[in-house]
Amino acid sequence: MKIEPSPAALPFETEFFDYLSVEKGLAANTLAAYRQDLGAYGQFLHGKKLKAMDKVTRTHILDFLLQEKKRGLQSSSMARRLVAVKLFHRFLVKERFLETDVTSVLESPRLWKKLPNFLSSREIEAMLSLPPAKGRGLRDRALLECLYATGTRVSEVAGLKVEDVNLMNGFLKCRGKGDKERLVPVGRAAVRALEQYLEKFRPKQKPKTNHLFLGKSGKGLTRQFIWQLIKKYARLAGITKKITPHTFRHSFATHLLEHGADLRVVQELLGHADIATTQIYTHVSRDHLKRVHSQFHPRG
Repeated sequence: MKIEPSPAALPFETEFFDYLSVEKGLAANTLAAYRQDLGAYGQFLHGKKLKAMDKVTRTHILDFLLQEKKRGLQSSSMARRLVAVKLFHRFLVKERFLETDVTSVLESPRLWKKLPNFLSSREIEAMLSLPPAKGRGLRDRALLECLYATGTRVSEVAGLKVEDVNLMNGFLKCRGKGDKERLVPVGRAAVRALEQYLEKFRPKQKPKTNHLFLGKSGKGLTRQFIWQLIKKYARLAGITKKITPHTFRHSFATHLLEHGADLRVVQELLGHADIATTQIYTHVSRDHLKRVHSQFHPRG
């Protein structure tokens, strides 16, 4: 398993990309990005004069990522570099080209991957209590409750149709990236808010579409409108944190992990194809555990 001078000569790289293309069905753009990532990784290994993949350690991989950060790579590119390297090492072990995966417990350090902005449970409750229980407030409350209850993306909520929601069983059908469908549970509070909205306000909007959430024209809400709505209620609640379209999604995932949810379950609920994407939230969860330990342990 010698590493040749050219980054393209990483051992079993051809087999790896065949695996990603045929078995995993990754898109051409994703494959091209991973090729670039592994090319940089191969150059780094060659520069370190590492002559066999089984000599690569976690420290080498961290050194590689630090090098890439110093070169000015953005956080998203750094995270993708790590995902590509992890996938490659996982493949080598899966195919028994290597005995151990040195990346198995390697997560994305804060050094290059920003932690997501999220709201505390108290801040979420403050926002959810603001919409009035009449008129357009019924829609706004149902929308905010739905976002927090399901962790769906703003674009996914904007695309929801009335038939996608099964309030009797407490589920909604969501279409995520790549038009992949998934079922997401809806909690009791969100179910009640949606029932009131559907019964008392949506029919009055003279629907021109079967979208679940409608504007005053009777048409579906845009992503931009929903984002502005979230920022409006955050401002009214006195929240000064930076609000993004993913704020409720990040809060949903963080609060689940803080209360003991399994990472794989959170991955499924969020619709992440790779658990590496979900692992960013474990940093937030650990910070929470440290704060609790420090606050309540006699020697904290």
